[in-house]
Amino acid sequence: MLNRLWRFGFHLLYNQCAFTYDHVSRAVSLGHWRAWQRSAMRFLPPPDAGLVLELAHGTGDMQIDLHYAGYHSLALDLSPNMNKLAQKKLRRVGLRGNFLRGHATRLPLPAEKVAAVVCTFPTAFIFHHQTLDELQRILQPGAPVCIVLAGELDGRGPLRSLIRCLYWLTGQARQLPVGSDLRSYFGEAGLMAEAPVVQLAGSSAQLIILTKPHKPTLDFAPQS
Repeated sequence: MLNRLWRFGFHLLYNQCAFTYDHVSRAVSLGHWRAWQRSAMRFLPPPDAGLVLELAHGTGDMQIDLHYAGYHSLALDLSPNMNKLAQKKLRRVGLRGNFLRGHATRLPLPAEKVAAVVCTFPTAFIFHHQTLDELQRILQPGAPVCIVLAGELDGRGPLRSLIRCLYWLTGQARQLPVGSDLRSYFGEAGLMAEAPVVQLAGSSAQLIILTKPHKPTLDFAPQS
């Protein structure tokens, strides 16, 4: 029952009460939220590599970061409230974003046209096999998917425990397989996987980096 109530509360946070999302995320992270988000950019290819797709764009902060870093980006979110908030946030700083409303299991993009995907603090949709199949389809060979899964404050205390609890209740801290299990899980969708931890000032961010392998080349022996 408690789990259901928490999930309902977070449904409101992403939808009817989306206007409170920035305040809530910054409060529970003691101001580290944006640093955790930006940690994904360390793993992106250079801006001239091509289109970057952001899944579950939220209120649009990452779109602003990508623009200022020189990337051409497209953002997708299922929530119409988040879509409106993100567009409004970009307009306030004089930017115009490319926003779509949709689901990650049905991406409205052609095959092998995306140079990178970024996704920060997603719910369990990111692990669905349909989502992974879609990512494998739209990515160019060698392109990464940079997922910020969770952030953790340094030290000990009740707030650190509360943040872990919130991730668990909302499905944002699904237990990940480790080692060969991690590679096997994502390998079924044709994606290579690693799980780096980025150390930041006063905190750390847990990421998953998925990569679409390059197509194998066939070596033909010269004919005599």
